[in-house]
Amino acid sequence: MNGFICLNKDGGITSFLASAKVKRITASKKAGHTGTLDPLATGVLPIALGGASRFINFLCQSDKHYEARFITGIKTDTLDITGTVIERTDKTASYENIVKLLPRFTGDIQQIPPMFSAIKKDGVRLYELARKGKEIERESRAVRINEISVNKINENDFSLFVSCSTGTYIRTLISDIGDALGCFATMTALTRTFTDGFHISESHTIKELEARKSDGTLSEIIIPIEKALDFYPKVYVTSAQSERFNNGGELFLNRLTIDSTKDFHTVFSPYGKFIGIGKASPQKGVLEVKKVYNEL
Repeated sequence: MNGFICLNKDGGITSFLASAKVKRITASKKAGHTGTLDPLATGVLPIALGGASRFINFLCQSDKHYEARFITGIKTDTLDITGTVIERTDKTASYENIVKLLPRFTGDIQQIPPMFSAIKKDGVRLYELARKGKEIERESRAVRINEISVNKINENDFSLFVSCSTGTYIRTLISDIGDALGCFATMTALTRTFTDGFHISESHTIKELEARKSDGTLSEIIIPIEKALDFYPKVYVTSAQSERFNNGGELFLNRLTIDSTKDFHTVFSPYGKFIGIGKASPQKGVLEVKKVYNEL
């Protein structure tokens, strides 16, 4: 199979294992996820199948949406409920105080990545060091919080909606909010509802995929590569141009019906078959080959 599946990842498994399960169910030669979710997290995890794996980096670079839960009063070493509690306090925070604080965490902010993360330092992933009880200095990095809102569930239990840039750690955000409140805060649940142009409303669980395989409807939910890349302008080429493009040859812009003010374009044969991604280079007067589609 070639295309994308919008997986609704179950909690308790890694993104790698989730991807491996989808590969087995679909019997694809290759399968890879487009962005890691922590084992605790559920929600949208796009899986590229077959030749679609070559186009992961060309997916819509949209902001990500999350729905999280957190409790106040404790801090753990992982910054989520799966970790070991390292600090406690009897202090509490009111819903009103949290609401007043949120503007401080909106817009461009700095975050220090957690030790329990897949970021590498000198070739070693931070979580590998953390599991050995080591903690090293990490540089802060800029992330963007477009929107954030909170709701109260119980006395010290709250839900959070966040729209943010790629690279944002929600558990770090929650921990930083807790520190600012003086009462600590730890993430207890996380669901990603939107990423890379995929919404949770079009996602499917592993159990649903297995059911569709059994009843023969699995192919109905495969998202074609060209549909996932539909936000790019399209350009249709002749048979000769199609062959040249497939062989890595650039095409002359003055021989194409194309908006050369746009960078990337999806390229189609005269019969409407998707053949790859090109990038317009007005300076050179050509459409450069960025990626050719090959079924796997």
